[in-house]
Amino acid sequence: MGKLLIHIITGVENPSRSVLGFLVAKTALEDGHEVSVFCAGDGVTSLHEITTNEMQGVGLGKLSEHLSALKAGGAALYASGKSAKARGINPEQLESLGFTPATPNKLIDLCFDADRTIVY
Repeated sequence: MGKLLIHIITGVENPSRSVLGFLVAKTALEDGHEVSVFCAGDGVTSLHEITTNEMQGVGLGKLSEHLSALKAGGAALYASGKSAKARGINPEQLESLGFTPATPNKLIDLCFDADRTIVY
């Protein structure tokens, strides 16, 4: 199977697009692919505690269900530490969701390591 990177840069301003990224990541993981997710920019707004519990895409399910499946399935989850800090999300909040705070260098490494990258 392949290595897939899902880069999520869309957040609460477009919940369907953001949740679709997480759904695609979950689906790829279920299909046996190695999956990494990197949230950056406005994409980290999906990772506020209240947002994860309430956000859902039109016909795409709840974000919290996708996040639980990704965490349980062993997906590598990263979020931009700088983007999170700028949006009032602390490292402990990210880690409670299974996300590792990361730098742009990590995103670059993931891009070069992945067979394919999809951006939402």
